[in-house]
Amino acid sequence: MSDITNNQLQIEESIRKRFKKDLLSKFTKAIKEYELIKENDKIACCISGGKDSFLMAKLFQEIKKHKKIDFDVIFISMNPGYSNDNFELIKHNASLMGIPINIFDTEIFDSVTKIESSPCYLCARMRRGYLYDYAKKLGANKIALGHHYDDVIETILLSVLYGGQYQSMMPKLKSENFEGMELIRPMYLIREKDIISWAEYNNLKFLRCACKFTEQNSEFYEDKELTSKRQFVKRLIRELKENNPYIEDNIFKSAENVHLDCVISYKKEGKKYNFLDKY
Repeated sequence: MSDITNNQLQIEESIRKRFKKDLLSKFTKAIKEYELIKENDKIACCISGGKDSFLMAKLFQEIKKHKKIDFDVIFISMNPGYSNDNFELIKHNASLMGIPINIFDTEIFDSVTKIESSPCYLCARMRRGYLYDYAKKLGANKIALGHHYDDVIETILLSVLYGGQYQSMMPKLKSENFEGMELIRPMYLIREKDIISWAEYNNLKFLRCACKFTEQNSEFYEDKELTSKRQFVKRLIRELKENNPYIEDNIFKSAENVHLDCVISYKKEGKKYNFLDKY
């Protein structure tokens, strides 16, 4: 038996046993609670190269074995212009973990590095568009992204503190530009610390951020990373948790307990409503 096969078996066993409660059970709970998978779905699991998306791929493989829902899953990975070393790491991890990935190339990194204002935002939008397009060509009706619980609560605070609005990261969304396509987030209930623990337990190394912009501007990026809005929110949550251990759950649950009678105004389907309308 090869080393790759031994490693793959260990990785899969860790998901079924050691990390079942924190990873597999929460993955299946999110799928059921938010109705993320329907019969005969064909889901494109999008692998960016990071720990979250690779774990998501293994979790999809695991639930496929139980055959409780008749669906298909394919694994897609876009090369937006990675360096050879970074791209080889993605292919190595896919082989190591037994994930048959479909790879396609784009030139997104070359495009966004020429943009001075918000290159990361533009990159994210472009990447999602390419993923939808490629997934649809392969016959998929859904794409799955690896956003987790911590991403959700950070997004809520980011929208309040920096956007002046209350907005959550939804567990699923219908695409506005690709008819019949949906985006789902089955990692929605999984904590980042548990993903890190799983990766460390299996001695796995994943990409963090591998775009040409950060490679060419490493000193700037490291400074920016420490002072970025998301990093500030991460630190803020940690500090708040020191005084209230339930702070993370409270932030998450706030998106499920919105009282419209106590809201001055809100938007629904693009139309704005005010409490004075029915006062």
